Amino acid sequence: MTALLYLLGVLIFVVAILASIGLHELGHMIPAKKFGGKVTQYFIGFGPTVWSKQVGETEYGVKAIPLGGYVKIIGMLPPAAAEVAEQVEVDAAGNPVYKVRKSNTGMFTQLISDARAAEWELVGPEDSERLFYKLPWWKKVIVMGGGPSVNILIAFGIFAGVFATYGNPSDEQVGTTIDQVYACVLPGEESGRVCTDEEVRDQPTPAYAAGLQPGDRVVSFNGTTIEDWSQVQGLVRSNGTGTAEIVVERDGREVVLTTTTIVRPPDRAGEPTDERVGYLGVLPDSSATTGGVLYTIEQMGHMTVDVAKSLGTLPQKVWGVAKAIVGVEERDPLGPVSIVGGGRLAGEVASHEEITLEDKAVSLLMLIAGFNFFIGMFNFVPLLPLDGGHIASALWEATRRGFARLFRRPDPGYVDAAKLLPVAYVVASALLVMGVVLIVGDLVVPVHLDS
Repeated sequence: MTALLYLLGVLIFVVAILASIGLHELGHMIPAKKFGGKVTQYFIGFGPTVWSKQVGETEYGVKAIPLGGYVKIIGMLPPAAAEVAEQVEVDAAGNPVYKVRKSNTGMFTQLISDARAAEWELVGPEDSERLFYKLPWWKKVIVMGGGPSVNILIAFGIFAGVFATYGNPSDEQVGTTIDQVYACVLPGEESGRVCTDEEVRDQPTPAYAAGLQPGDRVVSFNGTTIEDWSQVQGLVRSNGTGTAEIVVERDGREVVLTTTTIVRPPDRAGEPTDERVGYLGVLPDSSATTGGVLYTIEQMGHMTVDVAKSLGTLPQKVWGVAKAIVGVEERDPLGPVSIVGGGRLAGEVASHEEITLEDKAVSLLMLIAGFNFFIGMFNFVPLLPLDGGHIASALWEATRRGFARLFRRPDPGYVDAAKLLPVAYVVASALLVMGVVLIVGDLVVPVHLDS
């Protein structure tokens, strides 16, 4: 049963991500066609074609490697001044075939020229007014921004639904009522397991020894009236091994309990520390904060800042994964994961025996939303071959044409994105390497749900 639930979790995640990819590409294709552009291909995946069907002028299909998708919009690259598209031959049906005439030297120049020539092999004379590079700049922004915007809208829809009903799991409101009393003191690496009778007898927590119970509301600690749980934390930590008089409200009446706190290292996810603080052994009740559309927008604003910071350190974090693969260091449980790692986490959530069905559903939804939000934000990075690179080119075209009109200078024409192809190939190569490292890391040293 556990294995079946694991596979179900993986399947749900993979299907959701593939659906997100498909919707991302629709976000490009629909406005491109709406603005008169010609879209010749719409594919989910890369590599060999598994299935395809021609509908009108567009071929729709699925490829073997489900790690992305693409739409082919003709005329992305304009002919350069020295490279004019000319009719050079006629096909079997008597239609003219256009190629880009070129005469270039140098590796990068040849690379650009070859890419431009390949682009124009798909262009017929009837397409001259449907070329992407001829679209107004704002239409280019809408077409290229449509894909990642769809991912962000998917994330927004999921977040809004979860926050309005279940609440935000990462934004909890902590009360002053005790939810759980730990029976014994366990080493940090063994936290969560059930105490043995011997451990309860020989090393009870101060809270258990004092007789604190779930449902008790803490009224005061050593004479200090308690307004929120942060006060309890501070007072316990500073109490060291001293005596503690705790007043709690139980069944409508106040009960005075006395115990002696102990000293132990504080819980700090994976961070070693020599600091030692007072310890009581209780867990307060908490509830996820709920909110509507405005709350969701506010939370996604915070997420945007966090993702922007993460993108800036992504190469460093991937390098950390590479070192974890060869055993140089432990893998950061909060570091990046690939779609493979996301699938494994989804499987662990679905098969976890101690997570309720509602919590499983929420966790899977939040995982899918998080991936969509990151994909959307990542694609807005202003570097080719990402969507943000094309958006940046369109905005630069608008800027320099606007200045030309303002100062009554000749129209500078379309921005030639082909000149940035060497940068695009470097970026694409880096992304490929990072993707491979993350996939290998998720197979060799995976991040687990309880990490």
